[in-house]
Amino acid sequence: MVDSALANQLTFEQLRPEHLDQVVAIEQTAYPTPWSKNSFLYEISNNILAHYLAAVTTDGQVIGYAGIWLILDEAHLTNVAVHKDFRRRGLGLELVQRMIVWAMALGATRMTLEVRPSNTPARTLYTALGFEERGIRKNYYSDTGENAIIMWKDHLP
Repeated sequence: MVDSALANQLTFEQLRPEHLDQVVAIEQTAYPTPWSKNSFLYEISNNILAHYLAAVTTDGQVIGYAGIWLILDEAHLTNVAVHKDFRRRGLGLELVQRMIVWAMALGATRMTLEVRPSNTPARTLYTALGFEERGIRKNYYSDTGENAIIMWKDHLP
């Protein structure tokens, strides 16, 4: 749950083109190999499998986002990131929970994701939400050659 001071200033909106400059700024601080603005624009404009959510403050600042691809009855969590000034306040958890609810509304019965073994905070968050580590994708991350841990949540609530 997002801390109460932050929750009172937030709305959750479907990601739109006008959010993308702020999303890319967050992406650049959150990931070693960030997605480009064009990648996000393609996702929200052309990818019929993609569904993205933005956490926006009442003054219009995007402070987090998350996305899924929906393939048949399976949701694949693609991105989750929170602005560095708003981390450790429950927003990542809230975003993933909202993506699970959205995935279920779209017909998903299970969800998967990949995460870096070195990303302990994310792994802890996903485990707390009921995701289980089920496999490894060798050399998945091209920037470092790091493996990815494949996590699954078989039964969405």
